[in-house]
Amino acid sequence: MKTLKPSQLSSLPRQPGVYLFYGKEKSPLYIGKSSDLRERVKNHFNQPNYKDNLFISQVEKIGYIPLESEIEALILESQLIKKYQPKFNVLFRDDKNYFYVGFTKEDWPRVFITHQPNLKIKNLKLNIEYIGPFVGGTALKETLKILRKIFPYRTCKTLPKKPCLWYELNRCPAPCLIEKELKEKTELKKQLDKRKKDYQKNIKKLKIILKEGKEKLIKDLKKEMEEFAKNEEFEKAAKVRNQITALEGVFSHKIIFYPEKQMEDAGKLLKESLKLPKIPKRIEGYDISHIQGKEMVGSMVVFKLSQIYANNGTNLREYKPDKKEYRRFKIKMVKGQNDVACLKEVIKRRLSHPEWPYPDLIYVDGGKGQFNAVATTLKETGNSKIPVISLAKKKKILYNLISIKPLSLDNLPQVVKITILCLRDEAHRFAIFYHKKLRSHQYIH
Repeated sequence: MKTLKPSQLSSLPRQPGVYLFYGKEKSPLYIGKSSDLRERVKNHFNQPNYKDNLFISQVEKIGYIPLESEIEALILESQLIKKYQPKFNVLFRDDKNYFYVGFTKEDWPRVFITHQPNLKIKNLKLNIEYIGPFVGGTALKETLKILRKIFPYRTCKTLPKKPCLWYELNRCPAPCLIEKELKEKTELKKQLDKRKKDYQKNIKKLKIILKEGKEKLIKDLKKEMEEFAKNEEFEKAAKVRNQITALEGVFSHKIIFYPEKQMEDAGKLLKESLKLPKIPKRIEGYDISHIQGKEMVGSMVVFKLSQIYANNGTNLREYKPDKKEYRRFKIKMVKGQNDVACLKEVIKRRLSHPEWPYPDLIYVDGGKGQFNAVATTLKETGNSKIPVISLAKKKKILYNLISIKPLSLDNLPQVVKITILCLRDEAHRFAIFYHKKLRSHQYIH
């Protein structure tokens, strides 16, 4: 840990990490984390809120630990708060402040987040292990969402009768499906036991990350991989190797949740960056899904500008999905594989519903062809004033009506970049979900 005086704030690095405020005593007064150490610590002194005013005048020394990512900062902050119990962290603690991750002790452990680790869950006679405390629910939720891609886990309170969306997205091993399929055949009991053990191993790995960070787990995984390779179980070794690669990628990822330094008004940044005529309050995102031209569907997701409350006390806005206004379209007019024609059909059908509020901005997934298709359709239907943007995945460039040259996604402000990527991912997820529903004949539009 490095230290400096309050007069040396400009020497703090602009990277993720954990900071500790010290007064005259050896124990820290307060511990916090940030994606930008310099900006966050400066805010405590230059823009103090009512909580800061209780202790900021007592700070004589600042300790800080630079890290590679927000995930590491989240985990280390939790470890240090648990170890030192800083006076003002404890003072500020209430049911809406600290978070814990719960793991039920059963064959297929359930993972969930709670404010109250000692609260008994109604009608659930299970032992539960809690890991925490964590500060900031958004950061914790985003972290678990990312880790779930590597170590899929169950979140449902009771096993449903059929697999849910998380199974479709490969985020849950679907114990409901496994139990049903394998219990019916006694000869497959060994396979059932094996899959339970594999799942329990994944849960154990998730616990290690949340308790101790990446180093111990990666060390354990490397030993496991070497053991598999030694026994010539190369398929299992490759699977573990992929987990190691994914973990290292996650822990070097700098943008997991909105950084404090970028906690500006997302609407204002979007307007300025894309040179839009006004701040978009409603954005619609579109995507097409099919397999070789069969069961073609289109998705429409809606993001709205919402009020949020930042850590420094400022009222800001960010874009959040409004799922009750999502729409699905089964392609009716297009024959064969033609994403551009499908997109034109979806936009035309969407614009034929004046009872749905029109968007201030349209996002479409794809390159110049998709962009031109939507722009032409808007012009033909008398809606040419609605701005359009389109993201070409491979080159990460953004087409829009204002700029002559496409914009580089990486050159845009982080909040704008994150908003666009969230639109892309959500439109894609929703399209695939509907497509799979149609294929399984469980849903008819």
